[in-house]
Amino acid sequence: MARSDFAFFHALRVRWSEVDMQAIVFNGHYLTYFDVAFTEYWRATGLPSAIMQAKEGKELFARKAGIEYLASARFDDVLDIGVRCQTIGRSSIQFLIEIFRGEEHLISGELTYVYTDTTLRKGVAFPADWRAIITSFEKLKPVE
Repeated sequence: MARSDFAFFHALRVRWSEVDMQAIVFNGHYLTYFDVAFTEYWRATGLPSAIMQAKEGKELFARKAGIEYLASARFDDVLDIGVRCQTIGRSSIQFLIEIFRGEEHLISGELTYVYTDTTLRKGVAFPADWRAIITSFEKLKPVE
């Protein structure tokens, strides 16, 4: 994907504690970067926070995470992390995440969540208003 495919970016500066002996970001930290950017994306949409969701007994549970390493980030790099909703199913939602340093594409990834009743530990349908908010935020065609 290109930078222009994303409606949302979160900037993050690589900290010293995140680099390894090769002076590059340790691979596991990219999942943390994904999570930070996803949290800011969710906040930008105005959808209920994880705390608000928990009070209602429903939450997004992580189902799948994937990373493709294209190039390395280094200490003090400023990264732009693009987050985009790729698909919304009945109870699952998939996000694509791309990390850039300037125009250089470093990392591609995906996160899949399932909207779940926390007592039953089973997926439930996304609220219609959530679907509408994300569709509008992403400028997607509504699903009929």
